[in-house]
Amino acid sequence: MRKLIVAAFISLDSVIQSPGGPEEDTSGEFRLGGWIVPYADEIGQAVQDLFSQPFELLLGRRTYDIFAAYWPRVPADSHSRAIADLFNNVPKHVATHRSDTLDWQNSHALEGNLGDAIRALKHQDGAHLLTQGSGDMVRQLLAAGLVDELRLMIFPIVLGHGKRLFGDNAQASAFTLAHSISTPGGVLITRYVHSGDVRTGTFEER
Repeated sequence: MRKLIVAAFISLDSVIQSPGGPEEDTSGEFRLGGWIVPYADEIGQAVQDLFSQPFELLLGRRTYDIFAAYWPRVPADSHSRAIADLFNNVPKHVATHRSDTLDWQNSHALEGNLGDAIRALKHQDGAHLLTQGSGDMVRQLLAAGLVDELRLMIFPIVLGHGKRLFGDNAQASAFTLAHSISTPGGVLITRYVHSGDVRTGTFEER
């Protein structure tokens, strides 16, 4: 069974909204878009490493529309061309009610209930499923207990408000820290692997 990996740029207060640019997602009057840009040189290798293994993209509709408007149009001489080629060619599974508008090549709509559709995908042969952005969808996946790994790049900033990675309905789960490094500017690059249920206890038992 293949894994579902959630990859996210995230602030110290769990905000994931509009990391790449001011106009990426301004909903809720969010005005701090582009907050990862000052750290771009520090995280470049980590981003390349994330995409170095075979993967298929799992995207919510808003993120899909943002990506579909950008990646197919990346110039041939752009420093982002290698990632653009990857994103353009890999299968893309999209949570959407408008399947007839998926114009980006190799895009497929998820049918029916999201949790059931993801479970079916995970049982198919193929590369691991990798999310990018897609906060609304990821919160549903966390609530359903479908996430196998978290690949978080944690930035040393507090944004105060904005869409957050974790909702109040996330399924209680334990994760093991499998990898962690920090950049000179203080970005933590981490990999957490799902390891079962949350354990509890009391100090009186120790």
